[in-house]
Amino acid sequence: MRNANYKLGEESTAISQPQSSSAIILTQCSTIMAATELVSALLLFLLICSSDISSGEKTRRPQPCKRLVLYFHDILYNGKNAQNATSAIVASPAWGDKTTLAAPNRFGDVVVFDDPITLDNNFRSAPVGRAQGFYLYDKKEILTAWFGFSFVFNSTRLKGALNFAGADDIMKNTRDLSVVGGTGDFFMTRGLATLMTDAFEDDRYFRLRVDVKLYECY
Repeated sequence: MRNANYKLGEESTAISQPQSSSAIILTQCSTIMAATELVSALLLFLLICSSDISSGEKTRRPQPCKRLVLYFHDILYNGKNAQNATSAIVASPAWGDKTTLAAPNRFGDVVVFDDPITLDNNFRSAPVGRAQGFYLYDKKEILTAWFGFSFVFNSTRLKGALNFAGADDIMKNTRDLSVVGGTGDFFMTRGLATLMTDAFEDDRYFRLRVDVKLYECY
């Protein structure tokens, strides 16, 4: 009986050992799963934080290193005002002519200009330079243009030139052009110019307010 009891005890011990190993394995698996979930949560948190930082950097704009607000005045040649005109149609579509802007929406007209630049919106103010370049009307459905021009300064206050290029969606209140370079006081500069139509009289005259913000200054 003693031997039988002894053997029975040994069998009980042998049976209980696998149960103990299973519990250990289950505990280890639970620990690993918990650690994995913690690492995953930490990585997700870091990803969200980095995304917020990068999006904030994209939307944050630097402060301009130089800013100018100027006006330029455009008087279109109409066949009768050669003495006062500061711009002229140099190319037009087959159905147009060079003294009247074409319909519809002036599409196909190319205009070259040499307009006075002033510090205020008074046409008779002393000019500080000339806006020289061209604009062309490039869409039939709506009134829009493309500009390529320079502000060439000739005053004691400003020397050199600023160069601009970009689309002008005329029907919008404000439009942005790129400042693509410069010379003199504006050597190798870059920035943004916000245009606003300050006044106009039919097709004969318009005045643009140009808010120039430069972000690279040397």
